[in-house]
Amino acid sequence: MNYNFPKTEKLKSKKLMGQLFTEGLSVSAYPLRLVYAKVKLSDQVKAKAGFSVPKKKFKLAVQRNKIKRLLREAYRLNKHNYFNNTKNQYTLMILYIGKEKESFNGIQNKMNKLFDKFSHKENLNIDETLS
Repeated sequence: MNYNFPKTEKLKSKKLMGQLFTEGLSVSAYPLRLVYAKVKLSDQVKAKAGFSVPKKKFKLAVQRNKIKRLLREAYRLNKHNYFNNTKNQYTLMILYIGKEKESFNGIQNKMNKLFDKFSHKENLNIDETLS
């Protein structure tokens, strides 16, 4: 199991982000929302992920950065459960849509629910294309 989150797995390309928000699908588990798209990446990574917390709801940068750190940590610890066995490559953007701060355990539980919904939805899409 690989628990690291290297630079190659971070979503930084404006082109990929634009494609993600125009063509992407989404699932949510309050207070998190996942926007994802299936893409072909030049890297040999399974997923590139980005994280966002709205300035409108959290005015102080300290608060936004703390929530983003918690999101990245929850993603780093749980990504191997969902992306090690897939053949597809994805771009992901995880958005924090809640109004109040959540504890790390709460974020981690919601992250697992979010990725369970994601994997269920992707399995349905795969089954529909096969039949």
